[in-house]
Amino acid sequence: MESLSSEESLKEILQSMQIELTDQMSSDFKIYKEMLKEWNEKINITAIKDDYEIDLKHFADSLSPLTSNLIKDGMSIIDIGTGGGFPGLPLKIFNRTLKVSLLDSLNKRIIFLNEVIKELGLKNVEAIHARAEEFSRKEEYREKYDICLSRAVASLDTLCEYCIPYVKVGGYFISMKGPTPDEEINSSKNAIKVLGGVLEDTIRLTLPKTDMERTLILIKKIKETPEKYPRGGGKPKKTPIK
Repeated sequence: MESLSSEESLKEILQSMQIELTDQMSSDFKIYKEMLKEWNEKINITAIKDDYEIDLKHFADSLSPLTSNLIKDGMSIIDIGTGGGFPGLPLKIFNRTLKVSLLDSLNKRIIFLNEVIKELGLKNVEAIHARAEEFSRKEEYREKYDICLSRAVASLDTLCEYCIPYVKVGGYFISMKGPTPDEEINSSKNAIKVLGGVLEDTIRLTLPKTDMERTLILIKKIKETPEKYPRGGGKPKKTPIK
């Protein structure tokens, strides 16, 4: 496979997505990638370890929500199930005006993310150790975000209950899925409605120089989420809203 480990590698990949990086952004991504590989030796953050694969499957994929044109300067964004920081941290590196919360249930990942944030000198970004369905009950986080993003591995009906409560009315939940989300979308229609959302659009794209297809599911928040959601005790996963 072509090796793209220089700072130009990611620039080249993103140019075909009409996304332009500054030299500062390229430098930040290079540092992030080196830290990801270094920490991965200790705590297994990602199965993807090759430079090119990280550029493509983590960084470029994380920036794909920019194609929705929903993300504007100064917006507040929360990334649910962020793992190694994806997609929230690449979006913050690309646009430092964003206010970003990175939420994950594994503290070792949060420790890693805080080190990256510190190393890159990023402001208005926080890494939160919490369970998604519990944290949105906190008044200072519930319905406070312009955009909620998730690239987490969970069904869409479950993700809606995790994510929509964080979104303010008028904001969006963007679910990042693979090539065939139609069945998930159909089984999530009632959950979306009950939680205060409406399915506005789906954007299908292919990662540059590959046949890897991705889908962005755009759900607009049109009314407040009822107080009883999200449910606790693992119910969003065990018994999704139908």
